[in-house]
This record gives sequence, C-alpha cells and structure tokens, in this order.
Amino acid sequence: MPEPDPHQRQAAVRARLKRLAWLLDSAIPLPGGYRIGLDGLIGLVPGLGDAIAALLSSYIVVEAARLRVPASVLLRMGLNVALELVVGAVPLLGDLFDFAFKANERNVRLLEASLGPPEQVKALRRRSRWAVAAALAVPVVELVVATARVRVSISVVATALKERTT
Repeated sequence: MPEPDPHQRQAAVRARLKRLAWLLDSAIPLPGGYRIGLDGLIGLVPGLGDAIAALLSSYIVVEAARLRVPASVLLRMGLNVALELVVGAVPLLGDLFDFAFKANERNVRLLEASLGPPEQVKALRRRSRWAVAAALAVPVVELVVATARVRVSISVVATALKERTT
C-alpha cells in the first residue's frame, strides 16, 4: 500500500486538530449564542480537572511540533495552555476564564497561520517573539517589585526598632 501524500497527511492532522479544538472549546451551545467546550467542563472537576484539560490541550501543541511549527509559535501555544491551567486553578473565576479564553482554538489559529504563506509566517514569528518576551518579562517585573517591597519593609521594621530602643 502506498504511503499517503505528505500534504494529505498534514491536511488530515490539521482537520483533526481543528475538530479537537472545537470539541474542547466550543462544542456545547448555550442560550444567547455563546458556546463552551469540554475543556471548561473537565476543569470543573476539583483537583485533577485542570490538569487533565491541560494534557488534552497539550496534544495540539505536540502535533504542531510534529508539523514543524516554528519554536516561537510553539512557545506561544504552550503559554496559552499554561495560562489556562494556572488561571483555571482559581476557583470559580478560573473556571469562567477557561470557558472564555479558548486556548485550543487560539492554538489552532496559530498553527494555521504558521503553516500559511511565507509573509504571514514571518509576521507571526515576529508577533510570537514579542508575546513570549512580554510573558517572560512579567515575572521579572514582579520579582523586581517584590524585592523593592521587601527592602521597604525591612527599612520600615529597622526604623521602628531604632525608635523603640531610643
């Protein structure tokens, strides 16, 4: 039996990932025209729900890597999954975020864009690098602010102790 054409295989994988993203993010219609998916419902399960949903979401990222999506785009996709996992762990508000953020559909759009025309891919790589840089900068800024707060607190305590002893 002959091997399938690489373009046909890629098209089949892309269609499968698009269907999975729809199932995880938008398969269930709600009144008012809004849609939710299994990802958000699975995330409602205390303890393991968000971790199981993240594993399902990670499958899209793994398949994107097999399709040779640029590393900067893969990193951005991973950040989408991580954001949904971390914020989703917050009771109630995190669950609402899971329903609204739709990381899987975002990741499939990134995948589709990264496999598009060269000009589109170049622009996506540039945007992805900026998004990754911004995502990495946030913890650094938080660390600097936290360090400044600790220094201020130490100085306040030291001043208070000096005043007590005099």
